[in-house]
Amino acid sequence: MRNFSFKSLLAGLFLSLSSLAFAGVDTETDANDVILAGHDVVAYFTEGKPVLGKYKFTAVYNDAIYQFSSQENRDLFKQNPEKYAPMYGGFCAYGATFGKKFDVNGKAFEIVDGKLYVNKNLQVYEAWREDIPKHIKEANNFWPKIVDVPADEL
Repeated sequence: MRNFSFKSLLAGLFLSLSSLAFAGVDTETDANDVILAGHDVVAYFTEGKPVLGKYKFTAVYNDAIYQFSSQENRDLFKQNPEKYAPMYGGFCAYGATFGKKFDVNGKAFEIVDGKLYVNKNLQVYEAWREDIPKHIKEANNFWPKIVDVPADEL
C-alpha cells in the first residue's frame, strides 16, 4: 500500500511538472497568464471593437485567463469557448504565416468566417489584411508545426 501511494505521488508530481513546462506554449499570455492583453474576447464579436476586460469577470480556457467587460460576456464565453477563442492561441496571425509567435496588443483584430484573428499591432494588421485568405492558409500550414514550440525558440 505504501509503494502504491509513493508511486501515485511521484506520477502526480511528474504530471504537474510536465504541465508547467508546457503551460502557455500554445497561448499568448502575459506574466499573469492573461490572454489578448486583457481585452474581452466576446466583445470583438458583439461590439466589433477591442474592449478591455475587468479582473472581476474571468474564465480560464487552454491555460489562459480571459477577462471580460461584463458577466454576460463571460457567461457567453463559458457556454462555447471554442466559438470565441482566438486562432493560433492568440498569437499574431501574420506572424504565424512566417512560423513565428508574436505577442499582440489586443487592438488589431479581424473576424473571418466566425473566427477571431489577432495581430501584433495595427501596423502589422494592415500588412496581414492585404491578402487575408492567403495569410490564413499560410498560418494554418505553419501552426501545427509551431503550436508546442516556445515563441523564443522560433
